[in-house]
Amino acid sequence: MTAPLTTRTLGSGAAALTVSTMGLGCMGMSEFYGAPDEQAGLSTIARALDLGVTFLDTADMYGPFTNEALVGRAIAGRRDEVQLATKFGNKRGEDGERLGIDGSPEYVRAACDASLQRLGVDTVDLYYQHRVDPTVPIEDTVGAMAALVTAGKVRFLGLSEAGPETIRRAHAVHPITAVQTEYSLFTRDLEDAVLPVLRELGIGLVPYSPLGRGLLTGAVTQTPQDGDSRGSGYFPRFQGEALEANLVLVRRVEELAAEHGCTPGQLALAWVLAQGEDVVPIPGTKRVRYLEENVAAAGVQLSADDVARLSAAVPRGAVQGDRYGDMSSIDD
Repeated sequence: MTAPLTTRTLGSGAAALTVSTMGLGCMGMSEFYGAPDEQAGLSTIARALDLGVTFLDTADMYGPFTNEALVGRAIAGRRDEVQLATKFGNKRGEDGERLGIDGSPEYVRAACDASLQRLGVDTVDLYYQHRVDPTVPIEDTVGAMAALVTAGKVRFLGLSEAGPETIRRAHAVHPITAVQTEYSLFTRDLEDAVLPVLRELGIGLVPYSPLGRGLLTGAVTQTPQDGDSRGSGYFPRFQGEALEANLVLVRRVEELAAEHGCTPGQLALAWVLAQGEDVVPIPGTKRVRYLEENVAAAGVQLSADDVARLSAAVPRGAVQGDRYGDMSSIDD
């Protein structure tokens, strides 16, 4: 039996948002990781809410557009239980074509209204800029986002994949509650400059892909196929010699997980959770059984020595391949 999840707080002061200790990334229910499965997604979200996973993460680009609609259907009648996060900025056409990044004030307003309609809600709890638009001053983008707060359409603001200087400038315009970025045993570069700034400013961290896009579960043993985007060159860590080297690291995690009587994925999630009370990972899944496994990770207790051993077992420099084949959209 899985114990009910506790809560954590993202942000500080007037920008503080209390959420479940672990969230649920909903992207894969609609796109990228094999064929979409709407019914499985609806069932997974319902089970998540029953288990106390109330922090749900989506974005307008997922689908595109269909994931927000799915999440909206899933929370109908249960809106008061949910801390709902969505994102704007990665523009896509109805046919899925990627149209670039847009942080213009006009687009901020239009994207928010469209997300609210698809989600079937009046207010989004946490609204992120999905990627920083280098052609628009962050002050202009966040200023438009702040106007959404004033209008009651958004409660709190966030950034995704923003660098330290951008975070400072954004926070000076309006308090930022959370920064979402990739963070796991396999991706720790944010520890150098981003995480210190977040802690200085009292901003929470929301790690996506805390399981290394599934690598850290031990379930991936070869390059994914059948419409799974991880099989493309966009994800170098899943290709050829890089994958072979990374699977050696996964074996080390599996050995330590056996000592703790848990799965490697649970140990990897426990490591992320142990990084601080201001850290709320959002592992994604479209299957109830994986959701339940992830939630149980909150019960895996790690000592400081356990955390250090795990960090040493997967040295930062040992992970092979960039996290994206094209890192140009990542603000540094």
